[in-house]
Amino acid sequence: MFSGSHEITMDAKGRIAIPAKVREALLPAADDNLVVTASHIDRCLMFFPQDNWNETQTKIEALPSLNKHTRRLKRLMIGYATPMQADSNGRILLPPPLRTYAGLEKKLMLVGQLGYLELWNEDRWLQEAVSDFDADDGDLPDGMVDLF
Repeated sequence: MFSGSHEITMDAKGRIAIPAKVREALLPAADDNLVVTASHIDRCLMFFPQDNWNETQTKIEALPSLNKHTRRLKRLMIGYATPMQADSNGRILLPPPLRTYAGLEKKLMLVGQLGYLELWNEDRWLQEAVSDFDADDGDLPDGMVDLF
């Protein structure tokens, strides 16, 4: 399970170094195999250990293709899904289409989301994921009101 947030940087070639603390949990869980894909909700990337991705992909494949929302989800998550392996220094080279989709630049945020990690452009993380939390987006989903 992944939690916490980490400020990281991307070099000019599009490589990121996974922080050692995250790498210790992520790579053994992934047997060194990761899948990186686009989020269907936010302009960020999602990092899955291979086993978690296999479960997620099975759920995605079961969704109805005639629904426009599930078609979009399939296009993004399956269409951008890229198998990867970290090098011996824990670095990953992000392909240009993924970097473009998420608007990734030098300063990034790697954020744990239990079964996967999200990778955000740092400015977008601060604007959309953090500061918009107080925005009125309607009623809270069932179960969230009584969460704490």
